[in-house]
Amino acid sequence: MESKGLKERIITRLFSRFPFIAERWAESYQAVESSGIPWTPFTGDLAKCKVALVTTAGVHMKDQPPFDMDDEEGDFTFREISARAGVEDLMITHKYYDHTGADKDINIVFPLERLREMAKRGEIGELAPRHYGFMGHIVGNKIDSLIHETAPEVAGKLRADGADIALLTPG
Repeated sequence: MESKGLKERIITRLFSRFPFIAERWAESYQAVESSGIPWTPFTGDLAKCKVALVTTAGVHMKDQPPFDMDDEEGDFTFREISARAGVEDLMITHKYYDHTGADKDINIVFPLERLREMAKRGEIGELAPRHYGFMGHIVGNKIDSLIHETAPEVAGKLRADGADIALLTPG
């Protein structure tokens, strides 16, 4: 197991230090394709909107179970994060990107404090009561579970909270 973790850390560092390697890998990557996804341009007043954060950066509360890093297909579950959470209450569990900077300032991948500042200045209406953390490395059979189980569940929770906008942040 340890040698596998070392291999992933080396690959992550290579991709970070030599972006052209990551670009070559991305060119050969077969992404999931879908059609029929409705797109509605935003026409509302941002100053009146309720905003939620959804991240694939592996962010979760320190008192929540970490994402499963042992499953090669990833962890399709999510973690609910209270809008009242402090940055000191948050952490990242993800081994498929270099989150050294985000470990120092989680706002890089989960800008909760920046959104609070925007709400205070009246640039957005308010924060939704709940935000969501996912682990972005999901492949194989887990993609179907993400698309048909957890993503619709989170979408329902966002609607129930009255979120007008979900800001998606990658890792």
